[in-house]
Amino acid sequence: MKKFIIKSIKMFFAGIFALYSMSCSDFLDKNPLDQISSETFWNTEDEVDMALAGVYARLRGFTFTHKDGSFDVMGGDAYGTVTTLSQGNIEPTSGSLVDQIYGDCYKGISTCNFFLDNVDMAEFLDATKLNQYKAEVYFLRALFYFTLTDHYGGVPLYTNYVTVEEALIKQSTKEQVMEQVLTDLDFAITNLPNEAYSDGHVVKGSAQALKARVLLYNERWSDAAEAANQVISDGKYDLFDNFRTLFLTEGQPNNPEIIFSTRYLAPDITNNLDIRFSWHGILNPNQILVDAYECTDGLTIDESPLYDPTNWRLNRDPRCLMTIKAYEDKVINSAGVEMGFNYNNVGNGYNPVKYCNWDVLPIDYSTISDQDWILIRYAEVLLMYAEAKNEASGPDASVYSAVNQVRDRVDMPPLPEGLSKDEMRERIRHERRVELALEGFRWSDVRRWRIAEDIIPTIVDVGGARRKFDPSKHYLLPFPQSERDINPNLDQNPGYN
Repeated sequence: MKKFIIKSIKMFFAGIFALYSMSCSDFLDKNPLDQISSETFWNTEDEVDMALAGVYARLRGFTFTHKDGSFDVMGGDAYGTVTTLSQGNIEPTSGSLVDQIYGDCYKGISTCNFFLDNVDMAEFLDATKLNQYKAEVYFLRALFYFTLTDHYGGVPLYTNYVTVEEALIKQSTKEQVMEQVLTDLDFAITNLPNEAYSDGHVVKGSAQALKARVLLYNERWSDAAEAANQVISDGKYDLFDNFRTLFLTEGQPNNPEIIFSTRYLAPDITNNLDIRFSWHGILNPNQILVDAYECTDGLTIDESPLYDPTNWRLNRDPRCLMTIKAYEDKVINSAGVEMGFNYNNVGNGYNPVKYCNWDVLPIDYSTISDQDWILIRYAEVLLMYAEAKNEASGPDASVYSAVNQVRDRVDMPPLPEGLSKDEMRERIRHERRVELALEGFRWSDVRRWRIAEDIIPTIVDVGGARRKFDPSKHYLLPFPQSERDINPNLDQNPGYN
């Protein structure tokens, strides 16, 4: 934690708020500042907007783009070139992934706290506008803390911008951190504009949807259903009619399904999702995921007469081919030439289609992308409502409606009537798996459902190694050893000492 605090301190006073724009809106097109002085800053709304843009820019690290997809590797539905993920060999000294999530979140929290501690100096702002600025940052702080608790459990809790010495504290319990997360989100819900998400700014629906996810992950079923239903009832979001282009640049502006996202805009602010998820083989869907997709009659491949084992593409849930690409598929490169694909990093023969624009991959393997990484979308809200409502009171008509809307978008048949609560639970879990595949939810889902130890050890990687999952420790990540070396008050998670 200390090294991230130190880095944050240095970055703030060397231009932390001059990070980059995130979209074509005026808010996100602010020019960089060379130096920031907190004593002379906060004098104009442009300066406050620059500060706010600096907070949002914290989302563009590994944790809120590549990590989300890559964690499907740990969830059992994909292979990957990062062996600590694909083989479950994560330890406190693993570096990379373990350090990255912890560091990205705490740098984000530090940035949030700096903003919140100082924005009151913008005395020209009226109370409504000031609270709206704060609400956006409270939402982001809640997102950072929620991400930490999902992976590490209880973590150190800071609600102010702290010095290096003040940072060296013991972790709070997960329940204490969640209480703060919900407090932050309630402030955000009260003070954010009630309008559709469009320009990169958090809105009320973003906060309501994140609150639903927080409550769902903590098994507060009735509260989670209520929070999700508020988003549904508000009527500002809908399922986008084209599942494929939802994840590509051309389908994202003013998309009614997107509730919050990490924003990019070429040529200045870009990512490498296309190259990472395609040529680099960081995320390769496995056969288990391919086989999970139903046939178009709504039956599994083991049950359906429509399934053809000699041609797995035929008569499948359309999301299968809009999520997964096979080795025999062709690619049209940027010169317009149809070509086969070099699968040097794809030992199992599958690659993602989601988030990858395969038809414009350049010949020289070098590419940049500017599709936004969707963090919250309406389909997830519908499935959160269905899960929470079913767990709270069973499968009523509203549960069927929520799930069937998601299925109907891709012309899949509705669920059969008369399902029991347990049967509906399995249907909802299936729907989350195929609808949200490769978006980073699977790892969290198999852990919160407490089924990880039943699923993950059954998976054998391409090289023959069997996956590992030790339920005595792997439900949480270890704290980075480098952080514990600095902060002696930080207790390691069980099983990693």
